[in-house]
Amino acid sequence: MLGTVLAATTERSVGIAVAVVLALGWLLYVIGNLRKARPERGAELELAPNRKPYYDDDELEGPRLSRALMWGVFMLVIIGIGLPLYALNEPTRQEEAATGFVEKFASWGAADFATTAEGGFNCAGCHGVGGTGGTAPYTFTDPRTGQVRTVQWRAPALNTVMLRFDEDEVRYILTYGRPFSPMSPWGLEGGGPMNSQQINNIIEYLKSIQLTPEEAQAQVADAFAEARANPANAGRSDGELLFTLDVAGGAYNCARCHTGGWSYDDPEVAGGGGSMGPNLTGGVTIRQFPNEADHVDFVTEGSENGQRYGQQGQGSGRMPGFGQMLTPEQIQAIVEYERSL
Repeated sequence: MLGTVLAATTERSVGIAVAVVLALGWLLYVIGNLRKARPERGAELELAPNRKPYYDDDELEGPRLSRALMWGVFMLVIIGIGLPLYALNEPTRQEEAATGFVEKFASWGAADFATTAEGGFNCAGCHGVGGTGGTAPYTFTDPRTGQVRTVQWRAPALNTVMLRFDEDEVRYILTYGRPFSPMSPWGLEGGGPMNSQQINNIIEYLKSIQLTPEEAQAQVADAFAEARANPANAGRSDGELLFTLDVAGGAYNCARCHTGGWSYDDPEVAGGGGSMGPNLTGGVTIRQFPNEADHVDFVTEGSENGQRYGQQGQGSGRMPGFGQMLTPEQIQAIVEYERSL
């Protein structure tokens, strides 16, 4: 980004210098013409510019013509060399310009993502600085008791969101929010305060902070090893641990959507009882995916809006794909656990 800024500054400086030279040249030209335009005294035949004797043929077709031709050849050489050199640089210039726009949008998105105290829309207030996950107060009516509760809701990390959703799905979530959670609509179409450019800026910022698949898988592996070493998890299968695993503020977690109350540390059912995602108990997954391989593909790739999956399933785009965050062995373990519920 620094190189782009320096290049832009250099181009601006060259442009200003050229403009100054042109302005000075034009000024000198005007002054010179004004001086020549002073009233002349004497015979019009002798003094009028179009009546004065000019160079004879020997002078015109001699050194003067040679100099003019030399300057013409010189300018042709400059054009012949300069245009190809400019053409060679043109693709790079266009790529750098496009990259510069993306980096500029990402910087604007970072400002919008910042906390309210920093002039942003307070995305960082819930999802943490740099999108690494955080908590946010949330008041709702508990469906089990009918009482109003205020809890600390664990907002997911967003530095892996592009590994789980495609760009259109992220745009939809930002625009329309997540029902029954602190994630409210932010786009104008959903009733929020951000216009389409601001939503795009947030997306470009999220792209700029994404972990690589290798880094995300390493996070899962470390969290899984820590959970497996905890004596309280003795006897739990690998699939169950992965299903409920909390990684970097909830960047990956099946229970976040499929277990009510998980996000505020008060799960309704130990595993898969349903919340934003469907209830997975009672053999639901086996009925939906008689073929286990289809189940594995669904967890790996997620659902696409309007696309069919399993038996009578139609995707809404809310089910993320975990193929870039989890290994095939980990996905297989989760699928086996879900099919056992």
